[in-house]
Amino acid sequence: MRKIAIIGNGISGITAARHLRKLGDDEIVVISGETDHFFARTALMYIYMGHMTYEHTKPYEDWFWTKNNLQLRRAWVQELKPEEKQLLLSTGEYLSYDQLIIATGSKSNMFGWPGQDLPGVQGLYSYQDLELMEENTRNIQKAVIVGGGLIGVEMAEMLRTRNIAVDLLIREQEFWDVVLPKEEASLIGRHIVEHHVNLRKGTEIEKIVAGDNGRVKAVLTKSGESIECQYVGLTVGVSPNINFLKGSGMELDRGVLVDPYLRTNLTDVYAIGDCAQFRNPLPNRRPIEQVWYTGRMHGETVARTIMGKDTAYKPGIWFNSAKFFDIEYQTYGHVWNTLKENEQQFYWEHPDGIKCIKFVYHKENHQLLGVNTFGIRLRHQVLDQWLQDKRDIFYVMKNLPEANFDPEFYTRHEKEIVTCFNQQHPSNPVILKSGIFSRLFS
Repeated sequence: MRKIAIIGNGISGITAARHLRKLGDDEIVVISGETDHFFARTALMYIYMGHMTYEHTKPYEDWFWTKNNLQLRRAWVQELKPEEKQLLLSTGEYLSYDQLIIATGSKSNMFGWPGQDLPGVQGLYSYQDLELMEENTRNIQKAVIVGGGLIGVEMAEMLRTRNIAVDLLIREQEFWDVVLPKEEASLIGRHIVEHHVNLRKGTEIEKIVAGDNGRVKAVLTKSGESIECQYVGLTVGVSPNINFLKGSGMELDRGVLVDPYLRTNLTDVYAIGDCAQFRNPLPNRRPIEQVWYTGRMHGETVARTIMGKDTAYKPGIWFNSAKFFDIEYQTYGHVWNTLKENEQQFYWEHPDGIKCIKFVYHKENHQLLGVNTFGIRLRHQVLDQWLQDKRDIFYVMKNLPEANFDPEFYTRHEKEIVTCFNQQHPSNPVILKSGIFSRLFS
């Protein structure tokens, strides 16, 4: 019987453990210094907001691990010794392995700003970060958040539930416009402001200033403005958590370099999830994909390979989702922040300013390439199939009701969307397909 060690108990590591157990009877040890058990990292914000407790974020009951013969070790891994096939733990113990999976996730980016290590300044990724945020924001009146990605807007929402004033500083001209096209970025920016967050565009920090008590008291911007605050959240992205691997012989770049089978350069060592970096990424995919959905797929893929069924990572159609205060976001396929030369788009926005949908398609053959949707839920299976089948935009418009996944009694907008599309394409008007969805909701 082999001994398989997994460093990290996030979605990637635990998915690998579960699938390894389904496929065989090897000894499996999951090591993490963060928490005793796997929890839903995306739910951290709801603990702070009082909507959930930590216990509510655990997808599995505590007895699940013993029942499935999955050993859990609470410790940080300090060093990898690949020649001896051993891990040095923070407890001082050595743990041996036959096969090793590195699933250590990410850590918050820090860019060397003066004052970034002051009390009251932090990132937000781990459970320890959440505990620190709880302590740092007790009895404060004003916070500054630096960076406008998904974590930044989550932190803003968390703080606003406690009536803490928030300035959100972004260096871009629109919120998250390195990812979102200008229409969607503008819509989300307006929504953030409507939730009483002071969104300061085109603003970068020079340094973080301490008060007489040694804690943060202000942020100084590159324009020379001083913004008083008692808390600073640094949410300028995350990086693979791989410092403990330096000097181990592991080939590293920004992350742990892996092949399509998630194998590293070291024998019997694999890397998955946020910390893995593909040497040769698939077309239109990033070398590092720090997304919950891809982490889960990594775990399933590496388990099959370790169990003798060599399986290359083939993620299929790109998908991601998020939430910006009240607006749910889904993206399918590829919608870049600026159109490529061969691309065309159709954008519809509801007059209420909190719902929109964008379709990107090929200029010549009209093949659907990607969809962004805000405030309108779509059926993942339908969109995924349309993109796989290379359906054109006219087919998509005609069959749009099939894709709607909004709850019962929600207002549906297919007619308005198609009417707007036809106004832009008068030479080839679309008639909504008559079917159960259109009959029920016409």
